Amino acid sequence: MPRSTVRKTRLFRDVSMLPEKYVKHNYLKHIRSATDMFLDGSDLTRSYLYFILFIYDLEFFTISWVASEYGMNKKNLADRMIYPLVSMGYIYKHFDRLTPSSTADDHLFRDETKYNYRVRYALSQKGRLAVQRFYNTL
Repeated sequence: MPRSTVRKTRLFRDVSMLPEKYVKHNYLKHIRSATDMFLDGSDLTRSYLYFILFIYDLEFFTISWVASEYGMNKKNLADRMIYPLVSMGYIYKHFDRLTPSSTADDHLFRDETKYNYRVRYALSQKGRLAVQRFYNTL
């Protein structure tokens, strides 16, 4: 990549901003201060905030899927993230155990029966509003 050319009038400045045609707006410039300000008035921790930001665009998820995508061990993710967030009301069980249909066709064509069905979790309204509040502070 070629070096940029800087005008001589900017030679002794501490900082020089790039022209707006190259970088329109840096939304994440103040992410650290926005995160600290948001977490001061919330019962969330930084790791909980990052997790609900990760699952914000999902309708629902299983622990095994989100563990592989988020890069954590399934047991650690469940014990340290999902269960505490469920108890705080940021995540809820979208489809609980014993939810699947009991028709014969469903059992023939699916690996999951009503006895080994994995719980599907989803971000609650409280969690969605928390993410929106964080985006507004950004």
